[in-house]
Amino acid sequence: MGKIFKTIGPMNNDDIDADITDHDTYEKGFPHMAFKHMRDKDPCAWIDEKDGGKGFWAITRYNDIREVNGLPKIFSSAQGIRLEEQSKEEFEARKTFQETDPPVHNRQRMMFHRGFSRKLISTYEPLIRDICNDIIDEAVDSSEIDATKEIAKKLPMRMLGRVIGTPDEDAEWLVSRGDAMIANSDPDFTDHVVDKVDTDEYRFLPFRSPAGKEIYEYGEKQKRLREDHNMGDVMSMLLQPNKQGDKLSDLEFKNFFALMIAAGNDTTRYSMASSIHAIANNPYIFNCLKSAPDDSPVWDSATEEFIRWASPTIHFRRTATEDYKLHGKQIREGDKVAIWFTSGNYDERKFSNPFNLILERENNNHIAFGQGGPHVCLGIWLARLEVRVAMQELLKRVSKIEQIAPEKYLRSNFIRGIKNLPVKLTSA
Repeated sequence: MGKIFKTIGPMNNDDIDADITDHDTYEKGFPHMAFKHMRDKDPCAWIDEKDGGKGFWAITRYNDIREVNGLPKIFSSAQGIRLEEQSKEEFEARKTFQETDPPVHNRQRMMFHRGFSRKLISTYEPLIRDICNDIIDEAVDSSEIDATKEIAKKLPMRMLGRVIGTPDEDAEWLVSRGDAMIANSDPDFTDHVVDKVDTDEYRFLPFRSPAGKEIYEYGEKQKRLREDHNMGDVMSMLLQPNKQGDKLSDLEFKNFFALMIAAGNDTTRYSMASSIHAIANNPYIFNCLKSAPDDSPVWDSATEEFIRWASPTIHFRRTATEDYKLHGKQIREGDKVAIWFTSGNYDERKFSNPFNLILERENNNHIAFGQGGPHVCLGIWLARLEVRVAMQELLKRVSKIEQIAPEKYLRSNFIRGIKNLPVKLTSA
């Protein structure tokens, strides 16, 4: 097919003075120019927080993010991965394996990995194509749709139940509860907006959300169903002892289940929504991918570029366990350190023309999945497969995708996503 260097520029917030801590900032799109200014002028910047936060160091360059992420003994996840301040009791009640460091993290990760290995996930491709066909049939018949809700949300929602073993009829409710947790800063997804109302009574629940209690109760019910009967699904697999005889505790299981429901859906959804947005706004990208067979190498590179472009996880927090110098700044023991993955994925020092979507970008070692440390995303293979297959099947079924109204972005400084994407689909 040859090299492809046609590009599309991002349609996002260009406020160089944007407050990167404010959820409202991200409703206008990701503040690319603010982060570019930080990368260029102050790549290890001290950021003061409003509302009682003690402040944090913002790490915004690609290489620095990889450095910090690769030093878990110095930059610990075991005091929280979000910027919020937590008491020790709150942290212990809500922590998942994401909020642990090696070797504890390695033990738990190996138990969870059994259900998300590349080999196992690859067997889902025929199922994903079948689900995509059903979803796209419905979308094309409707013609004018919200592509986030009618395509990007539905595939991971339906796959979630198939992978972990929950009933299909529960999928929509589960995803709504997951949205209420992880999008707890957006009033479109929850009545308990974390920075607008008092959520103190929910401080021991996942994401400080009352939806966490509902997910806990649902997870416990599913666990009981499998205690005496292995159903042959991922949840049953996770409840079995590993080779060393270790089993998940009740709290470990509940918190991991809540994490699967929240993070197992939204980041893939927003990667797909961003991909559809790019395809709809650039005829060259549409035509190139539409003419590419499923086994074309361009789909491998395009999928990685779509995910780099989307970068749905904006940041993770670490906590310094000892003093550390970076760019001449003295990070002190106990300081919060935020690594801004989306900023790193647009760093000109790493990526040539990062503000252009290049379908055949070579050596695309992006960090959208948290690469470079022990916490690389457990669902990495499923996310890649869902994005690739969904775009392939969509383009087979349409002759045109047209955006018919402005997109709307999630109100969150933690998860980046197009929550509404109005498009018109013309059947092929």
